[in-house]
Amino acid sequence: MNEDILKSQWKQLRGPIKQWWSVLTDADLDKINGQRDLLIGKLQEKYGFTKEQAMHEVNDRLAQFRQPAPMSR
Repeated sequence: MNEDILKSQWKQLRGPIKQWWSVLTDADLDKINGQRDLLIGKLQEKYGFTKEQAMHEVNDRLAQFRQPAPMSR
């Protein structure tokens, strides 16, 4: 997910982000404000991830968010 999409969907992503990474506070999310690099940095700071681990976490979670829900029959 590129930076523009993250910014444009930031309001919708705040809830899932708080569930995925519960250590992040509302103040952290306010500072991040849809900026991927700041989200990665906060994950490094709060969870002790390497930059690569944090990038992988963000990419995986955002890919899940983008996948359409399975259709029920």
